[in-house]
Amino acid sequence: MTSKPSHSETAFSAWTTRRWLRVGVATTLAVLAVLGSLGGWAMWRTSQTTALLTDRRSPALIESIRVEEALVNQETGIRGYGLSGQQDFLQPYAQGVSDQKAAIKRLRPLLGDDERALDDLAEVEKRISTWQERIARPVSAASSSQAAQISTARAAEGKTAFDALRRAMADQQTHLQAERTAATRDLRRAETLRNWMFAIIAAVIVMVAGLVFEGLRRGVTGPLSALGAAARDVAQGRFDRSLTGAGPADLRRLASDLEAMRLRLVEELRFSEAARRLLDEQAEDLKRSNTELEQFAYVASHDLQEPLRKVSSFTQLLQRRYGGQLDAKADQYIAFAVDGANRMQTLINDLLAFSRVGRVHNDHQTVDLEAVLSRTLDTLSVAVEESGAEITHDTLPTVVGDPTQMGMLWQNLLSNAIKFRSPDRPPRIHISAASDNGVWEFAVTDNGIGIAPEFQEKIFVLFQRLHTKDAYPGTGIGLAMCKKVVEFHGGTIKIDPDYRLGTRVLVTLPAMIAETAATAETAAAASTGDVDRRQP
Repeated sequence: MTSKPSHSETAFSAWTTRRWLRVGVATTLAVLAVLGSLGGWAMWRTSQTTALLTDRRSPALIESIRVEEALVNQETGIRGYGLSGQQDFLQPYAQGVSDQKAAIKRLRPLLGDDERALDDLAEVEKRISTWQERIARPVSAASSSQAAQISTARAAEGKTAFDALRRAMADQQTHLQAERTAATRDLRRAETLRNWMFAIIAAVIVMVAGLVFEGLRRGVTGPLSALGAAARDVAQGRFDRSLTGAGPADLRRLASDLEAMRLRLVEELRFSEAARRLLDEQAEDLKRSNTELEQFAYVASHDLQEPLRKVSSFTQLLQRRYGGQLDAKADQYIAFAVDGANRMQTLINDLLAFSRVGRVHNDHQTVDLEAVLSRTLDTLSVAVEESGAEITHDTLPTVVGDPTQMGMLWQNLLSNAIKFRSPDRPPRIHISAASDNGVWEFAVTDNGIGIAPEFQEKIFVLFQRLHTKDAYPGTGIGLAMCKKVVEFHGGTIKIDPDYRLGTRVLVTLPAMIAETAATAETAAAASTGDVDRRQP
């Protein structure tokens, strides 16, 4: 039987990575602050002990020794002067007095508030004063003959005074040496304490670094690495791999969110897979339907040619033989029949040509558009002459495509521009060509009646007309034919919506087109066709 988590465990489990980091950083800084304080204290104590030893204890002992040396020089000089009476012996005495005073002057501040050391110094000064007053000064002040007498008379007293002085100096130096030894011992202890303190600090820092590293590994990097590995497995297609999280609360929430996303992706994948299968089935049905429709259009248009020619021929024969012999209604009916047969003939021919795009005319080769345009202008020469149209063009490039389809494209575009001209001005048509990043951009611009914006997409739909057949003749296949040709060649066609002075048809064609059956089938299947009728 598993035990329930304690309140503290539950509280810690709600901590985020940021909170763990804050607590960890704060704890680490606190530990480092304590360690730094201890280390600073150890350094301060060592420096204080070092300063006491080097700045006071050792110099004090040295100055005491110098005082003793100066007193020895004085005693030697006085004894020599007293024995020989020579003034030269007074020079070491005078120098000794000067050195003694300077050494005592330096020694006094070094003793500070040490009462025993000050008492020792006072005793030394007292003994110095006694010896100098009783022996040194009287002898040094006397003449050469008197100095020997005074020296001989006070020899025992002088020896006793100087021995007392020596004992006082020895006591002082013993005490100073003891204090120096104690300071040296304290310094060694301080250095040992300092070294241990820094060793402990280094060990604690290493331990804290190890704890931080291990905490980050277990609490952050480890869970993130495991979650990242699981996420990469999911990204590589193993959607059955569940994403579980560990560590702080935010990482567990992240894992939970990723798991929810994985489940959503699995659900979407199931749906998309079903949709893809349905789409493949529909695409196959559409491909089969398009093939059947193309075959039907071709067969229907081809098989209708013969009976339609008979109907057209006999209605025309009936019109020629009996025209004017029957009443006006009969002549009108016969005219309707002849016109309908002729329009049906034209419609079937256009539909047959439309169905052949990409199926019959599929000979990709190098096409000189200048030559294609020249042949097109020859074909349209009668319409150009009757309308008074002026057709200009830039230098046209050479592209890769089907020559027959290129001819259909230019013929339909130019014939539309001539057909839908403005009644109050002769048509002016210009063909421009420009290259941009491996794509040729053509524009057929006219000054005709134009196309309203709401009809600029409709005109490319098969059999869609914007005018009646009485206003403008035609079958409504021209621009649909153009769209199918352009898309079969991998290009685009549209109406420039910003042009208002007529109509501008924009056509793009790749500079190079791969000759593959797949491209042809895709372009042919994607074509829907459009119309050549415009808004009046």
